[in-house]
Parts: sequence; C-alpha cells; structure tokens
Amino acid sequence: MSLGNVFDIAGMGMGVQTVRLNTIASNIANAETVAGSAQAAYRARHPVFVAQPPGAAGNTPGIEFRGQQDSPGASFGVMVAEIMQSDRAPQRRHQPGHPLADEQGYVYASNVNPVEEMADMIAASRSFQLNAEMANTAKSMMQRLLTLGQ
Repeated sequence: MSLGNVFDIAGMGMGVQTVRLNTIASNIANAETVAGSAQAAYRARHPVFVAQPPGAAGNTPGIEFRGQQDSPGASFGVMVAEIMQSDRAPQRRHQPGHPLADEQGYVYASNVNPVEEMADMIAASRSFQLNAEMANTAKSMMQRLLTLGQ
C-alpha cells in the first residue's frame, strides 16, 4: 500500500463517522418525542460498520494493493453496512391529558438515552478528528519527501 492510499482510507473513515454523527443528531433530536403506540414511537438508530476488503465494490479505481489481495485479514477501510434500529422497548408514560394518549392514558416516548448519545457523539467526533489528522500527517510527509531532492 502506498502513502497515497492513506488519503482514501482517511476519507472513508471520515465518511462513516459523518454518517454516525448524523444518526446521533437524529437520535438526540427525537429523544423527547412521544407517540400513541409502542410501534409508532421513535427508536434509536445506529450505523453498523464493516471492513471493506481490497477489490470490493466502491474502492477507488486505479489503486493497486500489491501482495494484499491474498493475505488473510487485509482490509482497505470501513463502510456503513446498514443503519439498525434499537430493539429496546420505548418508555411508557402515564399522561391521560395528552392528545396522543391511548385508551389507558399512556403515551410512548422514544428509547433514546441522551447521555449515551452524547458519549457516542464525542467518540465519533474524536474519530473523525483522528482521520483528518492522519490525512494531514500523510500530506506533510509527502511534502517533506518532495523537498528531499532540493
């Protein structure tokens, strides 16, 4: 793998962390929503990441991975496989005066835990920052390499 591939890997890392941050933002925005039934209540969403092997669809064309195609465990980056909904049950609250309350007077609040989401947001933003820092380090290494001939 050449130094130029570092930019592709860092870009993929920043891309999946952007998806992660967007789903976290959606979860936090819907943390206090209520619905009239458990089925209609908002459920937290979380992206599922998978390693993207060399030669997989979506890799940058023209990049060669000499000696890595056959090596077990060799991977080129990460991608979002899907965005899953949480299977945790929504919170049932007794609010008989609420316009969305069911026959027994209950409303169903989302199952989003804002504290967990904030911790996840900090981890995602730090991961994004590390990927950007990795790309900047590779850029400065390439610039220093070019100045060696002077």
